[in-house]
Amino acid sequence: MTPAKAIAELRAAGDAAKASEMHRYHKVDRPYLGVANPVIDAYVKEWRAAVDLETRLALANGLWRGNTHEGRIAAAKLLTQARIRPDDTAAWDLIQSWVPTFDAWAIADHASIAGQKRLVADPSRLDEVEKWTASGHMWTKRAALVMTLPWTKQNHPKPAELAVRDRVLGWAATYVSDHDWFIQKAIAWWLRELSKHDPARVRTFLDTHARAMRPFAAKEAGRKLTDDA
Repeated sequence: MTPAKAIAELRAAGDAAKASEMHRYHKVDRPYLGVANPVIDAYVKEWRAAVDLETRLALANGLWRGNTHEGRIAAAKLLTQARIRPDDTAAWDLIQSWVPTFDAWAIADHASIAGQKRLVADPSRLDEVEKWTASGHMWTKRAALVMTLPWTKQNHPKPAELAVRDRVLGWAATYVSDHDWFIQKAIAWWLRELSKHDPARVRTFLDTHARAMRPFAAKEAGRKLTDDA
């Protein structure tokens, strides 16, 4: 399987009217093929089963570089896997190389889900993610929060997992004065998810930082706290 063949298969499954609709919705100028996510999922499943890891990485890289919306979504899905063997740096390095090119939320979020899996597999990679928090590229800053969402979800976190929570909350605290909508939304998203499992930390964060946040973000961050207040 080559990137050109993969794009040809996606293009054949596309719909021109849906492609125009997607372009209007995502508001980023790049080619859209008009392929729904379930169809992309089916192709990715087939491609992954047919190739080894080295070929899969090359395919993902080629699809990303091709810059179609569906190609980039497929590239991310090709690397969204809890266990990759061998889990050396190749998949993580490829995902990292995509981060500076993020320019749209849907593509960024799919790639970030792939990144989440690699971070959970090796939390030492958080050292690299921490560097993103000082980036002048909004999407890179946002990715630091989206890729660390798995650490909001443990009901009974181990000490190392609590340490990651506090580390990421520290990053979020440096973001509160950045009033870009996507940054504020990412802060709210992280806090809202954490509030389902660790409301005390969220209350402490909001008590300290809510006034510096945009009102919509502070409200969204605390939305799940009302039931156990």
